[in-house]
Amino acid sequence: MNAYVLSVLLGIVEGLTEFLPVSSTAHLRIVEALLHVNLMDPYWKMYTIVIQLGAILALLLLFTGRIIEFFRTFPKGEKGDRTVLNHPITLTLVAFVCTAVPSLLFIKAIGKHLESVRLMAFDLVIGGVVMWAVDAWSVRRQLKTKDVEEMTIGQSIWIGLWQVTSAVFPGVSRSMSTIAAGQAVSMTRTAALEFSFLVSIPVMIAATGYELVRTIHPKYVPGGDPIVPLVMNTHEWLVLAVGFAVSFIVALGVVEWFLLWVRRHGFVTFAIYRIIVGGLLLAFGARLMGAYAGFSFMRVAIICP
Repeated sequence: MNAYVLSVLLGIVEGLTEFLPVSSTAHLRIVEALLHVNLMDPYWKMYTIVIQLGAILALLLLFTGRIIEFFRTFPKGEKGDRTVLNHPITLTLVAFVCTAVPSLLFIKAIGKHLESVRLMAFDLVIGGVVMWAVDAWSVRRQLKTKDVEEMTIGQSIWIGLWQVTSAVFPGVSRSMSTIAAGQAVSMTRTAALEFSFLVSIPVMIAATGYELVRTIHPKYVPGGDPIVPLVMNTHEWLVLAVGFAVSFIVALGVVEWFLLWVRRHGFVTFAIYRIIVGGLLLAFGARLMGAYAGFSFMRVAIICP
């Protein structure tokens, strides 16, 4: 396959799934297996990480006005009833810390689980069932928190800790874990979704930055193979730029559409989709991921288009 076509396809998948509660990690792994992408290759590991930054940039652009307003009203908030401890900026940072610290402690488990197709499939199914149940349960309750300006520090800690599950278990989805956790503590769909987007900005920047450094400058293991620095040629930079740009453009449209959809329809459709994809992955995943055995031609396609 032409390297630029491959980059466009992966950029579309990343942009479509990064902020939807369906697990971008699982979808990228599935598509990369189908297209025989070698994730043991440092270039493709780096590529998969960097195109996520395109989606992050799209989210930052869409939420620039909201973020500026939060900084402008810090620490009293728009209604003047906030403090340094419960202003949205503080709550976002608290959720980030509650996610980042445990995730660093579980870093070995995270790397191990990323290779487990069966675990990924189970996570998709279980996450879909949980999302469906929580969404149905929450719409029958009198929800107290209708906006992030009304959140408490306890809700922020709760959401941050639950977001760790998306780091440890691929297939859970960061969006799914934060949205379901928010709804479980009396947040409306809109409030839970907005906070999910806000906290994803520092979490994704930190996670992609950390993984990028680990990929480009891997840690040497005594007795292991010599470490060769990742050096890219012009063609590889262009392939990366295409994936980054496509991810950014697609994510721009997806976030706006997702906000409108959730206000009208909720999350049930995404829950059903997760269950179906997870079921198919359980049934055919071993055969699908076996496609990795034939990846060797792909690196050649990148160097010699």
